[in-house]
Amino acid sequence: MLTLRVRSITYEAEGILSFELVDPEGRELPAFDAGAHLDVHVPGGMTRRYSLCDPPWERDHYRIAVLDAPDGRGGSRAMHQRVRAGDLLDVSGPHNFFPLAAGARHSVLLAGGIGITPILAMMEQLRRTGQSFELHYCTRTRERSAFADRLASEVADGRARLHHDGGDPRNGLDIAGLLRSPREGTHLYYCGPPGFMKAAQEAAAHWPPETVHFEHFGAIPPSAGSAATAGDGGEVVLERSGRRIPVGPAQTILQAVREAGIDYPSSCEAGMCRTCEVRYVGGRPEHNDFVLSEEERQTHVLICCARVGDGALVLDL
Repeated sequence: MLTLRVRSITYEAEGILSFELVDPEGRELPAFDAGAHLDVHVPGGMTRRYSLCDPPWERDHYRIAVLDAPDGRGGSRAMHQRVRAGDLLDVSGPHNFFPLAAGARHSVLLAGGIGITPILAMMEQLRRTGQSFELHYCTRTRERSAFADRLASEVADGRARLHHDGGDPRNGLDIAGLLRSPREGTHLYYCGPPGFMKAAQEAAAHWPPETVHFEHFGAIPPSAGSAATAGDGGEVVLERSGRRIPVGPAQTILQAVREAGIDYPSSCEAGMCRTCEVRYVGGRPEHNDFVLSEEERQTHVLICCARVGDGALVLDL
């Protein structure tokens, strides 16, 4: 855990502020690679995950950017309304679940809205090492495009393009066309809001899986209307104690475990950060996370967003 001071807050675009974080004693901050994020303990007791968007070699500070989301779960509102320059924030990390792949001949970087934050750091790292890349940044308007000034030289060189759709995705980037014919040695990275992520995922479905990298930004926890909630619920069994805990049809496993008096750690509670990852040894969970591979899902589950499938689910707890 680090305690960092907010040295400055900058207006980056409509609804977007960046927060410059420094060590209170002026010490150099821990190293990170492009794509990394911090888990920020937001006023009000919440923990939220924000990507680092400045170059990795600038170790005197970290910079995160936050979109004010009035319909969100309160983290962004608290950052915008309750955090001021000079405040201290507790953070953990940096962590990186979205790193650049080594050895790529060319990188295609796609960002939607606030998803530009990890992509921006990737651009800086690729540019510094002289690697081939192209960047496409999709927003509604120029006024909603954060860090456009930092992209200006890349736009002028033809390596970056800004796409404004005015609120109608049909007027923006043709993602399917862009990704139709993957070239050998090319890697794809994308990050943005749910609709953008869905479009990119569908457009890249035919790409070699090992060349596609993504990070969901601001994902919303699964609702109670999933398939597993249609019945009477189920139960989890804690293997080490033999305790059986009922899971209601509208509950996640984490909610049921906490209701039973067990304080299990979590952070994002949206299936993105792995804090609540648990090994299971029997039964079948309904996975709703964004980060586990299909192989990992055979043995592990993120209980903050998962529900019980058929029968009892036996957890290694």
